[in-house]
Amino acid sequence: MPAFQSSRSVGFSPDQMFDLVADVEHYPEFLPLCEGLKIRKRLPLEDGREVLLADMSVGYKAIRETFTSRVTLDRSTLRIDVEYVDGPFSHMENIWRFKANGNNTTVEFSINYQFKSRMLGLLMGGMFDQAFRRFADAFEKRAAMIYR
Repeated sequence: MPAFQSSRSVGFSPDQMFDLVADVEHYPEFLPLCEGLKIRKRLPLEDGREVLLADMSVGYKAIRETFTSRVTLDRSTLRIDVEYVDGPFSHMENIWRFKANGNNTTVEFSINYQFKSRMLGLLMGGMFDQAFRRFADAFEKRAAMIYR
């Protein structure tokens, strides 16, 4: 199963980076491959977490796919969990963690996924890997634009 992990120190607070990643509606403005994102539902939980059901449309050249995921925002632990619900994957899960590191924040990102279609996996797999490697840069640039 393809997987990618990244850990990066950035010059912004953990709360700022959590807010930036939690602001999923703005992903199409800066995130590689993301062409659209629609929140279907927001559900605040009694324990303070919030769950989003979101549809993300991604594209590369002539290939377009939309998938649905459940996003759990846990501000108390500065963690965001994304679980696959429906679309072209047989499995997709990613986790964001934001940890204070002096005056900086260590942003940890991990994802593992598997396409349902072997053909789609061959067509989009390498491109997804490249995009994930650019995600950290995209979020850091977005933070610099918003917070500086």
